[in-house]
Amino acid sequence: MRPADTARLVLLAAIWGASFLFNRITAPAIGPVLTAELRTLIAGIALAAYFALSGYDVEWRRWWRHYLVVGIFSSALPFLLWAYAALSVTAGVLSVLNATSPMWGALCGALLLRERMSARRITGLAIGIAGVTLVTSPAGGTTLHYPAVAAALAAAFSYGLIATYIRRWASNVPSRGMAAGSQFAAGILLIPLIPLSPPTVMPAPLIVVSVLALGLVCGAVAYLLYFRLIADIGATGALTVTYLIPLFGVLWGALFLGETVTLPMLAGGVLVVLGTVLVLRT
Repeated sequence: MRPADTARLVLLAAIWGASFLFNRITAPAIGPVLTAELRTLIAGIALAAYFALSGYDVEWRRWWRHYLVVGIFSSALPFLLWAYAALSVTAGVLSVLNATSPMWGALCGALLLRERMSARRITGLAIGIAGVTLVTSPAGGTTLHYPAVAAALAAAFSYGLIATYIRRWASNVPSRGMAAGSQFAAGILLIPLIPLSPPTVMPAPLIVVSVLALGLVCGAVAYLLYFRLIADIGATGALTVTYLIPLFGVLWGALFLGETVTLPMLAGGVLVVLGTVLVLRT
């Protein structure tokens, strides 16, 4: 990769790693539903406005069905699950669990598309499972709130599932349109859920800043960076960001939230990243 590509890759990992930090700040204050709703709607509106001003046609009428499906499984559902998990699981652990997404994608590809599971991929899955077990063990430093851990793994599974869907049924949909359309669709779909978990107090300035960061930086800016990377180094190269996100997730949690980083947690994170590397390698 060129130095500029490497810089974009590291910046993207830093931004997406910070999304777990912002979830930990925002979700306990305004609730998981509103956290996910504002994150998606702000990102969708920002991207749609940017593309409209730049003259790019998102082609809503042509692709709306794909935008809807991808919006549900790449944003609405996983963002809601991440926000719920962030109520009791640290940002560092969440970022490590997020790194299992390619493993779920490989499993979904094998089950739904009958893709061959090589020995390397099976080994990667086994190593990744061992890493998750270590990270979520009592020695790993989590609160052992198993519903929250299950929600985080379900969110990662949703990413793997929708990646399989896109590869098989929506590969011809323009990636930039998919970014804006899916985020906007997710924001619209989550609106009816707001009365189920309304905020009880006026958000503090830090909460407002965190929400804007989730939507504008972790959403709109990150997607623009991601699709620029896909154009420059290809989809496989861009996916290597998955290796780096846990490093930043753990770092931001320790620096800004004072989260404890234990040796078992680090060891489990290394195993998860190693498993991801084996799964993604062709």
